[in-house]
Amino acid sequence: MSVDQPEPLDEVIQAYSEKAAAKLLSGRVDFLLSAPQLKFLPDPTVPEIAFCGRSNVGKSSLLNALTGRRSIARASVTPGRTQELNIFEVGEPTAFRLVDMPGYGFAKAPPKVVDNWKKLVRTYLRGRVVLNRTLLLVDSRHGLKDVDREMMTMLDEAAVSYRVVLTKADKIKASSLDATAQKVADEIRKHVAAYPQLHITSSEKSMGIAALRAAVVSDAGIKLER
Repeated sequence: MSVDQPEPLDEVIQAYSEKAAAKLLSGRVDFLLSAPQLKFLPDPTVPEIAFCGRSNVGKSSLLNALTGRRSIARASVTPGRTQELNIFEVGEPTAFRLVDMPGYGFAKAPPKVVDNWKKLVRTYLRGRVVLNRTLLLVDSRHGLKDVDREMMTMLDEAAVSYRVVLTKADKIKASSLDATAQKVADEIRKHVAAYPQLHITSSEKSMGIAALRAAVVSDAGIKLER
């Protein structure tokens, strides 16, 4: 199966990109603020990469793995912040920002909470000029759900380019993972804003993390020096 492999790229260049990206993300990565509305966001002075996905999809674990930390994303799961945009700054001076979007698909959520979530996310996607890319996280054990498809449609309509990232790949048998990955890869090709490459990751086993880290830095438009 080839869906979890990087795009065709000279191995030396890929290795350099992964090493340089790891160095950048091992430096300063600080939690900046939580924004319940767009007016609370920092000035749009640097590129942003957003992360979205269903509740419990492993968003915090992936953010921690990408930045090589154990609890950089702890703020994103603090009670009271679950329905806000959580902003992290990368680099000194700040080169770009990571945006942890509120999880969706929460069970038995009051209609008002769901409406507020949709309003916040839709407004951010359509109004944030520095949003370079969104990463849509999907649990490998479950594949795409209707709520994921709704999010993909929202991204398509907002003309926001996004990568689909399978998480928790270590929690599923290889044969099942292959089947799920192929189904997801086939489906994302039907979405106009979806990046054709599917990333398969495991935060716990560091599977696919180096390649995704390099992709995130590249998406942020950062030119890495040799």
